[in-house]
Amino acid sequence: MRTKFVLLNTTKHQIVTIIVAVSENQVIGKDNDLIWNLSLDLKRFKALTSGHYIIMGRKTFESFPKPLPNRTHVVITRQKNYKVPKGVLVVNSLEKAIEISKDDPQPYIIGGGEIYKQALNVADKIELTRVHANFEGDTFFPEIDLKVWKEISKEHIKKDDKHACDFSFITYKKQQN
Repeated sequence: MRTKFVLLNTTKHQIVTIIVAVSENQVIGKDNDLIWNLSLDLKRFKALTSGHYIIMGRKTFESFPKPLPNRTHVVITRQKNYKVPKGVLVVNSLEKAIEISKDDPQPYIIGGGEIYKQALNVADKIELTRVHANFEGDTFFPEIDLKVWKEISKEHIKKDDKHACDFSFITYKKQQN
């Protein structure tokens, strides 16, 4: 009788995840600020990103009044000697941001527009809040190529007294070739 051995893949794999809220016309912000206030979306963002690295561009970081609690902030900037509060990490490329977060099994890329464009090439997953309305803005999320990304879950939320418009939580996973 022959014994069959199975080699297990013991290398650690990150699931690099984009998290974003996007209007029907692909707007994600205006004047370095959020356009809408959806309390369930903010709660979901907190629940998903707490305890993880959050990767962002300088302008996104500067839109926060202070660093978000219980997350490791990684800021991407080309500025030399960029000053940040203690505990915030600064790098000059998305690749370095992902490398510096290698011990996190699921780092989140949280914006802005240019970082999202780059991240679509390296991300494994997208956690998208689709805001079912059109907005005026100056920052946009790229179109999701459905030949590359597969929708794996969707939850629709109707507008109510806490939410000015309908929205959906949609999860996409990059398809394997």
